[in-house]
Amino acid sequence: MRTFVKIGLAGFFLIFFVITSTGIAVWYLWSSNLPYIGSLKDYNPPIITEIFDDKGQVITRFSDERRILVPLEEISYHTIKAFIAAEDDKFFQHKGIDFLSIVRAFLKNIKAGRIEQGGSTITQQVTKSLLLKNPARTYKRKVREALLSLQIEREFSKEEILYLYLNQIYLGHGQYGVEAASQTYFDKNASELSIAESALLAGLAQAPSKDSPIKHFSRAKTRQKYVLERMKAEAFISEKEYDEALATPLHTQPDKDEALEKAAHFIEHIRRIIERKYGRHLLYKGGLKIYTTVDLEMQVAAKDAVVRGIREFDKREGFRGPIGRVSPGDENLFTQQMREHLKNNSLEIGTITEAMVVKVDSKKKETLVRIGDQLGLLPLSDMEWARMADVEKAYFETKLEDPAEVLAPGDIILVKIIKALEGSPRWILSLEQTPQTDAALICLDTKTGQVKAMVGGVDFSKSQFNRATQARRQPGSAFKPIIYTTALDHGFTPSSIIIDAPFISPIGEEEEERLWKPRNYKERFFGPTLLRTGLIKSRNIITIKILEKIGVRNAINYAKQMGIESPLNADLSLALGSSGTSLLELTRAYSVFANNGMLVKPIFITKVVDRNGKILEESHPLFTESLSPETTAVMTDLLQAVVKEGTGWRIKALKRPVAGKTGTTDDLRDAWFLGFTPSVVTGVWVGYDDRRPMGKGETGSRAASPIFLYFMREILKGKPIVPFEHPEGVVITKIDAKTGLLASPFSEKTCFQTFKKGTEPTLYSPKPGQAKPGEFFQLDMDLSGKAR
Repeated sequence: MRTFVKIGLAGFFLIFFVITSTGIAVWYLWSSNLPYIGSLKDYNPPIITEIFDDKGQVITRFSDERRILVPLEEISYHTIKAFIAAEDDKFFQHKGIDFLSIVRAFLKNIKAGRIEQGGSTITQQVTKSLLLKNPARTYKRKVREALLSLQIEREFSKEEILYLYLNQIYLGHGQYGVEAASQTYFDKNASELSIAESALLAGLAQAPSKDSPIKHFSRAKTRQKYVLERMKAEAFISEKEYDEALATPLHTQPDKDEALEKAAHFIEHIRRIIERKYGRHLLYKGGLKIYTTVDLEMQVAAKDAVVRGIREFDKREGFRGPIGRVSPGDENLFTQQMREHLKNNSLEIGTITEAMVVKVDSKKKETLVRIGDQLGLLPLSDMEWARMADVEKAYFETKLEDPAEVLAPGDIILVKIIKALEGSPRWILSLEQTPQTDAALICLDTKTGQVKAMVGGVDFSKSQFNRATQARRQPGSAFKPIIYTTALDHGFTPSSIIIDAPFISPIGEEEEERLWKPRNYKERFFGPTLLRTGLIKSRNIITIKILEKIGVRNAINYAKQMGIESPLNADLSLALGSSGTSLLELTRAYSVFANNGMLVKPIFITKVVDRNGKILEESHPLFTESLSPETTAVMTDLLQAVVKEGTGWRIKALKRPVAGKTGTTDDLRDAWFLGFTPSVVTGVWVGYDDRRPMGKGETGSRAASPIFLYFMREILKGKPIVPFEHPEGVVITKIDAKTGLLASPFSEKTCFQTFKKGTEPTLYSPKPGQAKPGEFFQLDMDLSGKAR
């Protein structure tokens, strides 16, 4: 018996020794090369880079992990308690490991035959997230996790551990930490969260995707109830608070980046600048604060003006036909699809949506359409524009007289809700179509160079190409003010007379030289013409002859000193804007006129600050002298006359001092309007990306200037009327609008014109028939030296 006991004891101690030794060996091997926990003291996680508008409001964010780092003091008391109740109710009692939870999880895993439950404390979750990057659920990792958690508890306070946990935890939809999640789901800071909201957030910790309050609200509510029960059980809240929180309605929605929709091209331009200068890591993980120049109210006005102008333009181009057709027998299928679509997209005034044509009534001149389960009426008066597209015919030459000419039952079309039909569940609609053309707008503050608004295209989701900064298009007549500016500094005055007559000139390199026969718009010639009239009416031949006289090289030099950086053709075609430029650089050139001859550098970013508050860069207005104040005063006066008397006539509707110039290229491929007041300069471009011609009559005046008008009218609303300044070196003289001489009793039409002092006319306009021909034709002879 004694021998048996000895053998049993020896066997027990041997087994105990083997198990203990094995355990110690495994423990040693698994615990070797543990990560250094001291790195947690320098907790520096990827955080959001924020973009601010000119008023200091956040307009968008860039991040790989959408995290906003906040101290524990800026997190609601209820939020902290909710996470403790849900994730680790013994947090303030244990030393990093909750052995009861581990045993409970171990038994569940044995029963399941695999690791399903971890039993992790908050400290262990911090360890797993920040120190152990291997996500595999193994016993080796659990041992290492436990060891590190014990070390963390010795080195860090409970409050420091909570700070790490609540800023690091993933809570769904790209949100890391409670502050980012709070702003996304509830549009408030974590310090403002209620009990109900705190419980909902804490409920996301285990399965943020499965329990998403946006995609799976009922699951999120179930988890919220569980957290509230745990809070009540732990005496963190009372029974009354529990009932109130459970009954509190919750309205969660994804963090829609509305500013991105309004200022998409502007924001993308900023993103490119920062990434190019500081690198992707700092942009998406560095927590930069980027202060920009955009004024969101002006930006919205710009976007609205572009969309309105392009929709109007597109309708003038004509109807391109239905966007689709429902086959006979498939009507119910389309109706069902529309029902599903309308569940998340309600119909309201102004909504543009698809509709199916049900009936076309030629006699009543109306079309009945179906939008899901709802009906709409499309009167002919709201689709008269829908003539079939024909670039050879102007929009006013033909109008639709019968809806049956373009529509038939089963057609799928786009319609806009205009109003509800009285006494009927039907809607009154207008026919719409998605524009194929595009446009750009940019607006600079003349006194600072700050870019206050920029639209690089109609729809950023379809094209991220920025037509305001990246496109190089021929400016056409919008380039002429640079030619006329050069002329004013090379012996010309607004009263100079040039003969508007057919002109032929060789153009191109010697080996490819050809005869060039430019013409005016509508191919008319007007004989003796004042320089001011040549600009006001945008006469091509006048501008070419002026350029020939002053020299192409001089004009190119002036263009460069006015901010044009694109390569320019060194021939007479330069007079007609044949060289591609960007909208930004041409708008900047016009700012010289508004700034009394000073060229301002465009500014998009005013300041960049790193996560520690260090200023990385700061921008201030930068001016360089470009022209004399006297030259710019004369040009500004001439460009005001373009609005009052010439191709910019639509802009008179602003009823305030404004100067500008239209631009149209050959074959109507580009339409421009550049204009300015004393405070802002704005440029607009309209055209097709594939450079195809626009419809007949779609000049800068018709296609581009309305967009300028819509935008400027909105941003100048309620602002005081400010006149342009006149420097001491100019005089304002009343002249004969035909002869350019001083106005006399014989003048049929007169105008006030600004001149550089000493260049104003001194003779009075003679009685008709008394003028000496040589006085009129001398300049033309000087220009050519031979008959043309």
